[in-house]
Amino acid sequence: MQLSSKSVGIFEAFYNSVKPIQLITINLEVQKTGKFPAGVTTIPFEFPLKAKGTRPLYDSYHGVFISVQYTLHAELRRGILNKPLLKSLEFIVEGDRVAKNTDQPSIPFIITPQSLENIREIKSVPDFKISGTLDRAVCDIEEPLQGNISVEHSAKPIKSIELQLVRVETCGCAEGYAKDATEIQNIQIAEGDVMRGLPVPIHMIFPRLFTCVTTATNNFKIEFEVNIVIVLQDDHLITENFPIKLYRPKK
Repeated sequence: MQLSSKSVGIFEAFYNSVKPIQLITINLEVQKTGKFPAGVTTIPFEFPLKAKGTRPLYDSYHGVFISVQYTLHAELRRGILNKPLLKSLEFIVEGDRVAKNTDQPSIPFIITPQSLENIREIKSVPDFKISGTLDRAVCDIEEPLQGNISVEHSAKPIKSIELQLVRVETCGCAEGYAKDATEIQNIQIAEGDVMRGLPVPIHMIFPRLFTCVTTATNNFKIEFEVNIVIVLQDDHLITENFPIKLYRPKK
C-alpha cells in the first residue's frame, strides 16, 4: 500500500515522508537448480495469503493518492554469463466479506433553491424542483446503484443530468492529515430538457479496481460519494451530494 506519485500539494509532502506499507511478503522457490526439457514446462505453485502483523489484507485499489496493489515477481536465474529473466504481474485481492445488509431503506430527496448550500444570493438561482430516490446508502459493491430522478419544474431549460462517482481519500502522517475528493466516473443519465414529472432511472455499476470497500485505518481512509448534477442550458450546475458506504457481502 502506498501513496501514488501523482500526488500534488500537501500530498507531495506526505509522499516524501510516508514509506509504502508492506501488507504481505512471501519468497518461494518453485523449482530447484537444473535444466528444463525442450518445449513448454508448467510449474504449479501455491501459497497462503496471510498479512504481516495485525493488518488485514485490504481490497486491491487504484486511486489518485492511495493505491493498494498485490504483485507477483517471478525470477528465473540462469548461467553466470546470462542475466536473470524477470516478470511481474498484479493479482486482485478481495478482503473479508461481511453479512449482507438487507434492511436498507431507500433515500428520497428533493432539490430546490432553498436546499442548496454555498449559495450567496438565492435570488440569482432560477426556480426549480427536482425529486427522486436512491435505493440505498450502504451499497453492495458487486451490485449496481439504482434509483430514479424526476424534474418537477424548472424555470430554465435543462441541458443534461449526470451521475458522478467520487472517491474521498484521506492520508495522515506526522505532518498531519490531508483529504481530497476526485472523480472516478461521470455518467450522463439524461440529455436535453427532459419531460417534467417523468422518472429517469439511475443505474451505475461500481468499477473494479477504482472502487473498494469503504476503508478506515489509522493512516488512511478511502470513502465514496455520489453527486447528482443537473446542468442548465446556460451551463449553471445544480449539485446534490450523497455519501455512500461500500461493502462486500458473504455469498
